[in-house]
Amino acid sequence: MTLNGWIQILVYCGILLLLVKPLGGYMHRVFKGDRTLLSPVLVPIERGLYRLAGTSEKEEQHWAAYATGMLLFNLAGFLVLYALQRLQGALPYNPAGMAAVEPELAFNTAASFVTNTNWQNYGGESTMSYLVQMAGLTVQNFVSAATGIAIAIALIRGFARASGKSIGSFWIDLTRCTLYVLLPACVVLTLVYVWLGIPQTLGPYVDATTLEGAKQTIALGPVATQVAIKMLGTNGGGFFNANAAHPFENPDAISNLIQMLSIFALGAGLTNVFGRMVGSERQGWAILASMAVLFLVGVVICYWAEAAGNPLLHALGIDGGNMEGKETRFGIALSALFAVITTAASCGAVNAMHDSFTALGGMIPLINMQLGEVIVGGVGAGFYGILMFVVLAVFVAGLMVGRTPEYLGKKIEAKEVKMAMLAILCLPLAMLIFTAIAVVLPSAVASMANGGPHGFSEVLYAYTSAAANNGSAFGGLTGNTPWYNITIAIGMLMGRFLVIIPALAIAGSLATKKTVPASAGTFPTDGMLFVGLLVGVIVIVGGLTFFPSLAVGPIVEHLAMIRGQTF
Repeated sequence: MTLNGWIQILVYCGILLLLVKPLGGYMHRVFKGDRTLLSPVLVPIERGLYRLAGTSEKEEQHWAAYATGMLLFNLAGFLVLYALQRLQGALPYNPAGMAAVEPELAFNTAASFVTNTNWQNYGGESTMSYLVQMAGLTVQNFVSAATGIAIAIALIRGFARASGKSIGSFWIDLTRCTLYVLLPACVVLTLVYVWLGIPQTLGPYVDATTLEGAKQTIALGPVATQVAIKMLGTNGGGFFNANAAHPFENPDAISNLIQMLSIFALGAGLTNVFGRMVGSERQGWAILASMAVLFLVGVVICYWAEAAGNPLLHALGIDGGNMEGKETRFGIALSALFAVITTAASCGAVNAMHDSFTALGGMIPLINMQLGEVIVGGVGAGFYGILMFVVLAVFVAGLMVGRTPEYLGKKIEAKEVKMAMLAILCLPLAMLIFTAIAVVLPSAVASMANGGPHGFSEVLYAYTSAAANNGSAFGGLTGNTPWYNITIAIGMLMGRFLVIIPALAIAGSLATKKTVPASAGTFPTDGMLFVGLLVGVIVIVGGLTFFPSLAVGPIVEHLAMIRGQTF
């Protein structure tokens, strides 16, 4: 580890912290329906969209109606994206002549982008046409991110409102998030990325002659627009197979910093939105502090592990840390930081290959996802995910003092706790059961490039990434097979919608409850004691659930590395 590396990490954290209040204040005004600087231009468009949809900005929905609208919208997006892939060969804007995508892969990709996962069992530049990239993948990048934020806002309303039966309108929340938050920011980011050298063209691929005289085809396309939303919306799907390690997606240190800030910006800002909507910004800062503790611990361990490198190489006189699978443009510090950010935020974009990290360095991204992607998390998804743990934490606190749990003046009763546990437990269900089957199924084992604990980690990482809606891959696993395409798609759908439905049920239940004034026995939830309790609950639940799988994967691999064995 170097001083320069730590300075870069601290600069990133400082800039991010400065963005929280401005972004939170802006999003709060957007979802309240207040005027913003963009209102003169966007209000007529917004109202026109409502008229086309047969709704109005005053419409409110019961949580069940909100959930139904969300499910139907996502089902329609899934079917459209699947059809675009299957008909790709007959559709325009296909200069490279891409053929139709195979059914299992099209199913996997449709599930992936609809769930904001962006797991990719394909190379973008060699599989998807410009039309599918733009009209299919990029569109889902916007609306899947907007869906996550809409669910978070609906859940916040459940805590903020008293004696109400509605939690807002899915259609209004989706429209406002897309129009006022995602689109304007992505227009600016796209222009910045083009200025930095990221391509944005509908022209054909370019043939070049190398210095050795060989012919090389250089893939191009509308890259900048997809990079903008894939980072801001924590989607992560790369236009190119190498993702953010590709110089056309991530040209230099400036673009790398902008992309890392984009990944965390909206998720961190939502904590401030929460504080404003419930009437106490301290509540939002407490949740952000809990996220920050878990994030910084992960950064320290990952950076230390990668800077320490492999003792087997040290014995050969090769020092300088573990640079395998990393870009020399970014080095160890920014590669470790990017890995922790992208897996803490359910983004999945990578600027280094996680398969090449040391055992402990690769374990941190795995743990980030196994904790439910609540360390900032995907836009919206991370926030409603950590609120599930908040419900559990105040329930534990209530048990310790022998009184009914409360949070923000709302009584947390059996229904809310059951729904929270359902949302939390569906993730390990998908992650661990599919992993257990895959490591004994001969056809699935055949896809593993490595044996021993590293091979096990490859499979565990794949299903963990799917259920956590992250999308990054450990590498070394051939995922484009019928087994992995179908089971990973099922894992992605479970990890998305089996969390959203309980979250909305909690929102609906809490919205109907009256707010109880704080008393001498009320547990304060805006201080460091609550931060410690929340962090402890998250770590303990994750530790009890996933420690056995980590023990036979990265932990065993690390111990074997110390003894001179690699896999």
